[in-house]
Amino acid sequence: MLATDVFDRRDVCEIDHLTLVRCREAGSVRVAVDGDDVKSKLARALDRTALVPPRADEKDLSLHRGRSYSGGRLGRVPLQGKRIFVTGGAGFIGTTLARRLVDENEIVALDNLHRDALSGTTLAEHPNFSFHQADVLDIEAVTDLARGATHIVHCAAIAGVDTVRESPVRTMRVNMIGTYHALEAAVATLPTLERFVDFSTSEVFGTHAFNVSEGQVSTIGSVGEARWTYAVSKLAGEHMAHAYHEELGVPAVTVHPFNVYGPGQIGGGAIRAFIEAALAGRDLVIHGDGSQIRAWCYVDDMVEGTLLCLERPEAVGQAFNIGNARSTVTINELAQRIKRLTGCPGELVFQPLHYADVELRIPNVGKARELLGFDARVELDEGLAKTIAWYRERTLESV
Repeated sequence: MLATDVFDRRDVCEIDHLTLVRCREAGSVRVAVDGDDVKSKLARALDRTALVPPRADEKDLSLHRGRSYSGGRLGRVPLQGKRIFVTGGAGFIGTTLARRLVDENEIVALDNLHRDALSGTTLAEHPNFSFHQADVLDIEAVTDLARGATHIVHCAAIAGVDTVRESPVRTMRVNMIGTYHALEAAVATLPTLERFVDFSTSEVFGTHAFNVSEGQVSTIGSVGEARWTYAVSKLAGEHMAHAYHEELGVPAVTVHPFNVYGPGQIGGGAIRAFIEAALAGRDLVIHGDGSQIRAWCYVDDMVEGTLLCLERPEAVGQAFNIGNARSTVTINELAQRIKRLTGCPGELVFQPLHYADVELRIPNVGKARELLGFDARVELDEGLAKTIAWYRERTLESV
């Protein structure tokens, strides 16, 4: 099975070698498939987008790269001399962001170390970086550490399908109450605050998210399925951030990360599981039939999108998808790529999927491209190679 890149300025989507399905927009996904289930899944996704007309401000957005935008990179001013408070600052994305900013700014990180990517870096030794072990549910700690901040990046959350399913109550408490605490801390330091970036999730778009744009109606799964407590709680936080912006003047921005991966990832996820199994020479276990479709975003591209949200004045009051539609593959193809890149002798093993899953998730980043100048740079094989190298080095160090 193969799902290849998004091609620029094409007006057809190819589904196997016999059928051509016309797309609504200039950009399209070209997918060669050998299973009826994948074919029907993609066809349903394409039919859905045909029924959703673009908003007026999206009609001129294209999927091609290399274009110059008046609101994009040309007017960008990198952050310098700022005090940046990061909740979840010991996490995967938080530490990667901090490494980009710490030489020219003061970074204050809060984390309860539920997941610790910080110990695998030299950040703690940097004179501009301070770490505080605390929980985002502790409003006094959050408010105290946020005092005097020019920028707040709210990354702290409960994430990961297994973690969410094991504790849906904790998931909702941390994601909703924690976001409330971060926003209240932002209000308390409004005189110095220039930006508040809230991390939402691509899961707010539901189980079939093809070429989704920020203005599309959010679709959440059935009540009683623990998996969706993550999406619901993140969507509630997104509404809170928007309300605090409109009513209280918090300069808030929301980002929707789409399947972020890369060196430093210490949580769950398919890429980490596949790479660790491959480097150990084990079989790669796929849950379900492997036809689930994802667009993978390398962590450096995610951080670049976040930096643009922190820097660009046009970002305030907006929500942005951050992802890479060109890196779209099925889970089966992802496993095959990792097997090839690692030289793993193991086989692909399929196991039943016992929980609700997202069948299709591909972003439209046209708004981020138009307003911010965002463009993902790292293609999937390049990003996987860098990630595999990091895990391999980490494995050797632990021996």
